[in-house]
Amino acid sequence: MVSGSNDSQTPPLVSLAAGGVAGGVEAFTSYPMEFAKTRVQLRQQKGIPTPRNPFRVVTHVYQTEGLRALYKGCAALVVGSIAKDGVRFLFFDQIKHAFADKETGTLSPGRNLLAGMTAGVVASITAVTPTERIKTALIDDARNEKRFRSGFHATRVIWQEHGILGLYRGFAGTTLKQASATAFRMGTYNILKDYEKTRDIKQNTLVNFANGSVAGIVTTLTTQPFDVIKTRSQSARGASTAEAVKSVLIDYGIRGFWKGTTMRLGRTVFSGGILFTSYEAAVKIIEPLYSGAKHKVVSEVA
Repeated sequence: MVSGSNDSQTPPLVSLAAGGVAGGVEAFTSYPMEFAKTRVQLRQQKGIPTPRNPFRVVTHVYQTEGLRALYKGCAALVVGSIAKDGVRFLFFDQIKHAFADKETGTLSPGRNLLAGMTAGVVASITAVTPTERIKTALIDDARNEKRFRSGFHATRVIWQEHGILGLYRGFAGTTLKQASATAFRMGTYNILKDYEKTRDIKQNTLVNFANGSVAGIVTTLTTQPFDVIKTRSQSARGASTAEAVKSVLIDYGIRGFWKGTTMRLGRTVFSGGILFTSYEAAVKIIEPLYSGAKHKVVSEVA
């Protein structure tokens, strides 16, 4: 569990399952804001300005393209989030345990961030880059050529045209984003939780949600440039990381690297609260089931 210093270590399978559940819930509930943020970060179509207000983007797409359009690419993100957050929570919990002080069981802020960074790199390699590539390509394609019929079809077309490297387009930007985002998101949440425990602040749903939201704000402000580069790299046609950086500078200058910040904040404040609250709740449900099943197996073997 992304837990305080005095908690026992959560079993790996519980971390993986609870993280997956939390990731799926968070991705689905906050997807319209993710959609709006991605639309803004992609290159504008000639003569069609993109509004900065996320609610205007969502309203405009709903009115002109329907509700289904707002969830274009959602399946890819949900599947990716289940895998990504399962892996992130699994590795963060294990790495955090390895990094903990042997006497007190606590982590310094630096070690919290390092544990999150390592977990983010693993998640990018195993799940995030391919699913983000498909999600972004679907959103971009929907406003232009409309070649892709579904996430599966987009995967097949990209694979046929570019091979497996096509699915890992934007890997550098995605990994930089994941490493930094996971470091700040999970690190901040764990730092806040440890701080509260030293002051006997009771952990409940409201506190978990507030901690997750604060972690989301910190994460967004510190990692937005990586997110913009990743989105440009993973458009329908694709681009290298260097080309993505160049296109952002040409289009908007240095300020372009924070394009979509408001929309991403709208999502991460909400989704950060949802993610960690869902994870803590899932652990409370799954861990007793896991312990019971494990005890039963041991008893039968004995």
